Amino acid sequence: MHHPLRRWRELGKPQRTEVYIRWSLYLAACAEPLAVLGSLGSDPDRPSTPALQLLVAGTLVGTVASVLLLRAALPHYLGRRPRPDLLLAVSTGLALATVWAVVLTTPVAQPTGAMLTPVLLMFWFGPVTVALPNRLSGALAAAVLLLVLPALLIAGLPVGTALGVLTAVALACLLFAATCRCSAWLVGVVWELDGARETQSRLAVAEERLRFSRDLHDVLGRNLTTIALKSELAAQLARRGRPEAADQMTEVQRIAQESQREVRDVVRAYRTADLHAELTGARSVLRAADVACEVELGSVDQLPVTAQSVLGWAVREATTNVLRHSEATSCLIRLRIGGGQALLEIENDGVTESQPGTGGTGLTGLRERLAVYGGRLATPPAGPGRFRLTVDLPLTAPALSMEVSTG
Repeated sequence: MHHPLRRWRELGKPQRTEVYIRWSLYLAACAEPLAVLGSLGSDPDRPSTPALQLLVAGTLVGTVASVLLLRAALPHYLGRRPRPDLLLAVSTGLALATVWAVVLTTPVAQPTGAMLTPVLLMFWFGPVTVALPNRLSGALAAAVLLLVLPALLIAGLPVGTALGVLTAVALACLLFAATCRCSAWLVGVVWELDGARETQSRLAVAEERLRFSRDLHDVLGRNLTTIALKSELAAQLARRGRPEAADQMTEVQRIAQESQREVRDVVRAYRTADLHAELTGARSVLRAADVACEVELGSVDQLPVTAQSVLGWAVREATTNVLRHSEATSCLIRLRIGGGQALLEIENDGVTESQPGTGGTGLTGLRERLAVYGGRLATPPAGPGRFRLTVDLPLTAPALSMEVSTG
């Protein structure tokens, strides 16, 4: 069984926000008995024993119904479950029955029943506003107020006093309903932001795939059309026994070889990551996701072109890792060059214990790419809630020292 603190650390920000607000609403609903006892303690004319028993029983049952309704209403508000109509009906019926019983069993000389009416209905109406849209919850509240009015009049309250009690009930319900509804709205906004963040990562991948497909179309479209036309012409010349057919097929062969070379260039460019472009893109994407990004660079232009490409891929993969597997608010990218080594460090906060360390397919592919050039990838400890990725690349490897950037 997991320790509660460990389970809390494994949750992301949306889950933590939902758990915090959910239990805050539960505790608010459980405050109903305390509010009722506080009202009774300040009243010198306490109700009779039967009325007190009804009040205690109704309050406790109503509290349980409110908690159960909140437990079902919040997932409905977030679009996960159907509306809890049965719990709505039970909670409304219990609230009305409790108010009627307390008001009718309290003598008119004792204002306890009228005083407790706003408290009882306030704690009922809060969960209702989470389960129902504003118009429906408002209509239900108006109907309940109309049903409470006869009880107040039957108990002997003057019409003006009864209307004053209902006004107090409406204000109390509005206050507590605003608290519950705004809390549920906040949970929904946090989940929407998390979904938008994930969508942004997927769109970046889709945009890269679209660029690759567009480049392939531009390269192959014209050449394949030319090959098809020249092949058809060569076939017609061959049927007539014309020697020009061989020349046309030679031209087809040349265009095919040229297309093969151009496809290789496109794939090579797709596999090559420019370090400057990747750093600029990482800073832009992270800041768009509300992640403060700080970049510390050494003499990048003195690096071999291949080394820049390898480090660019590391920056790209690390940025993807930050966006997909953490709730980061800050990220540091540092590149140090010296002693024939290039050391790239990417560190971010907002890490949960469930975040993958070194087992992701992206990091595995990056590790394999680095191994070709004698480089190493590591994820050393970085403190609680933080993740650090380091890339150590030797610049003396023959594969890296063949070409040096000039710009």
